Amino acid sequence: MKQWLQRPVTEVISALTRRDFSAEELMQVTLDRIEETAEDLVAFTSLREREALLADARAADGRIAAGNSRPLEGIPLGVKDLEDVAGMVTSYGSVPFKDNRVDTDSIQVERLRGAGAIVVGKTNAPEFGYTAISKNLIFGASRNPWNLDHTPGGSSGGSSAAIAGGVISLATASDGGGSVRIPASITGCFGHKVSYGRIPNGPSHLWVMDDTAVHGPLTRSVEDAALHLDVVMGSHPLDPNSLPHPGVSYRELLDDLPRGLRAAYLPDLGYAVVQSDVAEVVERAVALFPDLGIEVEAVSGGPPEPGFEWGISGAWELLARLHSMLPEHEEDFGRSFIRGVKLSSAMNAERWGAMRRMRAELNAWCAQMFEQYDILLTPTIPYDPPAAAGPLASEIEGRPQPASNIGSFTIPFNLSWHPAGTVRAGLSQAGLPVGLQIIAPRHRDDRVLQVSRAFERATNCFAEWPQI
Repeated sequence: MKQWLQRPVTEVISALTRRDFSAEELMQVTLDRIEETAEDLVAFTSLREREALLADARAADGRIAAGNSRPLEGIPLGVKDLEDVAGMVTSYGSVPFKDNRVDTDSIQVERLRGAGAIVVGKTNAPEFGYTAISKNLIFGASRNPWNLDHTPGGSSGGSSAAIAGGVISLATASDGGGSVRIPASITGCFGHKVSYGRIPNGPSHLWVMDDTAVHGPLTRSVEDAALHLDVVMGSHPLDPNSLPHPGVSYRELLDDLPRGLRAAYLPDLGYAVVQSDVAEVVERAVALFPDLGIEVEAVSGGPPEPGFEWGISGAWELLARLHSMLPEHEEDFGRSFIRGVKLSSAMNAERWGAMRRMRAELNAWCAQMFEQYDILLTPTIPYDPPAAAGPLASEIEGRPQPASNIGSFTIPFNLSWHPAGTVRAGLSQAGLPVGLQIIAPRHRDDRVLQVSRAFERATNCFAEWPQI
């Protein structure tokens, strides 16, 4: 039974429909698996009561038996601890919020629950999602199921550890600078940062990076991500930036990849410092694209390096939300988190203007690229995952990292609002997953999914998972 926790959600749904096992049995094995891996992975931070979960699963079994099942009926769901679940604590990985019990679901959770998913508990994240290493002062450091000495990434590291480690079938994630794609790459999952507005944000008073952060699926297959999106996308009155429903099912379009697409391969975006064996793995993956009917051209250069301006902007937003708490609670926040927030002291009118100009230049570069190419290809992250407790690498092979560091390839497309996914390109010399990032024109999430699906089918890249 435990092996089903390493199968795609779409297969689990089919098995539930055939009555190969019950939703109650699936919930039982999920809860056992969470307990079994808790010390090693630190994937979950809190759980709902066992009896309530089993009752929800029995109710799902009743709907399945009656032929009234919904798209995710009976599927256990983990929710990242930056996102609200009614009746549970949203701690944001931050000590001052460790008792922050909320009374509403996020829009995404409400839609997933409405489709039949059963919220099991909250998954670990760094304080306010502010780093690519999932550790905090309340719950400690999450660990990578491929190698427990390493991080599963961040800020959706609890979710990525749970998916890659075969702990739960479905989990939420979010991405303000790479926080879906970085942990997905690090743990060998599929991750999709949606076009800005594709999944509504809110309701929350502490959602940070308002104009770059999005929710997005982090899954064991591309089809699972398409199913997730089919359930949660579409505008909502609480999010004025949310996009209308595209009027199609992404899952139904997965295999409709047009022939004759053109791709630009950007190995370093002009500023990234990439580990040699990671670059080689990505280049081998890119070399397969002509077999998919996609012409590839290697392109040098890239947009302006956005790391410092992106970091200051995020720090400024956090300070705006937390400034009233700092006099009383500064000692309760993590030291590195507070140092990051204090970056906002560098913000002034001149810096704000520079940030806006950088973003305009980035958008102009993206527009020019998509006039010539249908998709862009890059590494997802530039080096092997850091240690479980960090820090991020300051240099690789004697070359210093730019300000964007581990987010060198991901941050630009948060700022530009383009959809981007990551597929498993292979393994590094250390035996750790390496991601290939696929970027499409704004609002063409379908194109990211189609190209990713074609690569998945050609390479069977999500066939193997770590055993823990």
